[in-house]
Amino acid sequence: MAKYIDLETWARRDLFEFFRGFDKPYFNISTRVDVTKLLALLRVRSGVSVSLAYHYFALRVANEIEPFRYRLRDGKVIVHDVVHGGTTVLLANESFTFAYFDYQEDFDKFAADAGRAVKQAQTGNDPFTPTSRDDTVYFTALPWVSFTSFSHARNWGHEDSVPRIAFGKFIQENDRTLLPISVEVHHALMDGLHVGRFLMRMEEALSKPEDYLA
Repeated sequence: MAKYIDLETWARRDLFEFFRGFDKPYFNISTRVDVTKLLALLRVRSGVSVSLAYHYFALRVANEIEPFRYRLRDGKVIVHDVVHGGTTVLLANESFTFAYFDYQEDFDKFAADAGRAVKQAQTGNDPFTPTSRDDTVYFTALPWVSFTSFSHARNWGHEDSVPRIAFGKFIQENDRTLLPISVEVHHALMDGLHVGRFLMRMEEALSKPEDYLA
């Protein structure tokens, strides 16, 4: 059940009040994570989407790092027990839409349900209706670009505090395969420390993918 943070006793209260008044209160960190072992594991598991696999790891880690579950709501900070996912889906006409899926710890269940959501978005005739829920992490993928920085469209002046995570084109570096990743968050809710923890946990999990995809 979601609950509100007591702002009077919150250690980040001063930072929260400082950054939430900014015209542009978001910051972005872009880096690369090693997916060599993940890709090797998926090669022997036919039918598993590589894209859904790295979405799974990012969403799982986002749920582990509490500030990624913080959201602004009516000037307060709510903490969700669980946050779910939404990602861009390219359409045949070169437009795009969104697919939404629930977080599930079990990878096979997650991949099956998320895969159905993506397929429905690709083949269905549903109207373009972005979700208004804030218990979500927004994802996007640019498999054509090995980006080194990234910036998202934002609705200035609104309490848009949903983290946005982007994935890029794989990069080969010697015997390793690297995945560009961008993490954009609201500075009133978290700092570089928390994004750093997210990225370190991603690297840790991706170094032993068999522990999560077994």
